Amino acid sequence: MKSSRNSIIVDLLRHGECRGGDIYRGSTDVELTDRGWEQMQAALSAIVPDKRQSPWQKIFSSPLQRCRLFSEAQGKYFATPVSIEHAFREMDFGEWEGRALKEVWSNDREAVDRFYQSPDKNSPPNGESMQALLGRLMPAWTKILHAHRGEHILIVQHGGTIRALISWLLQMPLTAATRLDIPYASLSRFEMFEYDGDFFPRLLFLNGMTNSTGEF
Repeated sequence: MKSSRNSIIVDLLRHGECRGGDIYRGSTDVELTDRGWEQMQAALSAIVPDKRQSPWQKIFSSPLQRCRLFSEAQGKYFATPVSIEHAFREMDFGEWEGRALKEVWSNDREAVDRFYQSPDKNSPPNGESMQALLGRLMPAWTKILHAHRGEHILIVQHGGTIRALISWLLQMPLTAATRLDIPYASLSRFEMFEYDGDFFPRLLFLNGMTNSTGEF
């Protein structure tokens, strides 16, 4: 899809299934499974009209290898520049990092309930707050938009960061972030229209590819 001179097409791709099962992996750096890689490849193949030509002028990626390695492979295949953007790393889940969802939900149920019901007011124990997450996401997002007017870009990142971005872009309260389903390897697209020095978002599709759900 081509963008107009006054707009930017932004594809948001979540990473696929990861090694370690259903855990709070957040800042924990783990690899994709073979299935996870295939999920991401299938998501992109569904929207790339010409398999020999990149639809994107630039690919941005979280530094975590479940996003970075796939992004670098796509950049090499399509001869498209890849930029690692540390602001798009996943939320830090603090004391929940690396622990199985079922175990955390069983042993820390009150904190889990507080976080999922009101993520704007409650963070994982010793973890990153939603406000802090948005605080690092938005400057990077704004910088990318201003640098890539009229282009089509891909950002490969995580469920938590995509939820936070979508909530902010659609002017939903941050409580909505934990209520959005962003499955593994799901792909969403925004067209960002520039108006009076700012950008107005239009959601073109949400979760164009859906597979299995995962952490957070």
